[in-house]
Amino acid sequence: MNMISRDERKKQKGINKFINSFTYPIKGLRYAYRNEQNLAVDVGVAILVILCGLIFKISGFEWAILALTIGLVISCELINTAIEAVVDLVTEEYHPLAKVAKDTSAAAVFIFAIVAVIVGIIIFLPKIIILFR
Repeated sequence: MNMISRDERKKQKGINKFINSFTYPIKGLRYAYRNEQNLAVDVGVAILVILCGLIFKISGFEWAILALTIGLVISCELINTAIEAVVDLVTEEYHPLAKVAKDTSAAAVFIFAIVAVIVGIIIFLPKIIILFR
């Protein structure tokens, strides 16, 4: 990965700085999608949820809740990836605190994934029940 130092970024002006403010997050997304299996799963589930939203013609409010939920799950996964990378940068050896950092960041993603499932159930279960009546 071609990295520009923080000092070099401070020297950038105008349009280059503005463009780079978009290219760095895109590179981060690309890296995480290619290297983190759970992010690929999250994106796949998000696509299925969006398709279900289209099929069941959910309301604008429900779309807003789903968009926030999907965005937060993916954001949690990206933060988890960043924490794991920083821990790996600091030490490749086993350290109990490194394990705590990795495990708790993974737990944060897990908890929000459970919340996302609950949100999906609240939004889609009534529509599924109506479909089978």
